[in-house]
Amino acid sequence: MSPSNPTSRGASALSLEQQICYAMHTTVRAFDAVYRDLLSEHGLSYPQYIALMSVGEHGPLTVGHLGELMHLDSGTLSPLLKRMEAAGLVGRTRDPEDERRVLVSVTSAGRDRLADLGDVPRQIAVRSGLSRSQLIDLQRTLQAVTSALQNADVST
Repeated sequence: MSPSNPTSRGASALSLEQQICYAMHTTVRAFDAVYRDLLSEHGLSYPQYIALMSVGEHGPLTVGHLGELMHLDSGTLSPLLKRMEAAGLVGRTRDPEDERRVLVSVTSAGRDRLADLGDVPRQIAVRSGLSRSQLIDLQRTLQAVTSALQNADVST
């Protein structure tokens, strides 16, 4: 079998459809499309939705802590928060305990928007075609994979 022969053993191992990363990529793109559709009527992008939920759930957060929760760096997060502040969804203030830090909090308009978004998780679940228990199992599996990959020894 030559290396250029698509039926060789190596080619099947490198088949796009055999790659877990490709399956994850296409799933994420499909989720993005559904979220884009559901959130567009609320004037939000998916990262704004996640930011609003995080700040709404955890109360005022520093930009750094919010970035950690969302897995975003401040260069990506700051413009996102600026747009959300301009839309009246969040407020940003200097931390009185440490002027170097900026606190992000949900405004009353942001809380109203969160209330309007209450049905999004159910709609996502319905569109996924999975049962509640399948979704819970999938979430646990994805969290385990994420943790393993983040903690993987890159020298192996």
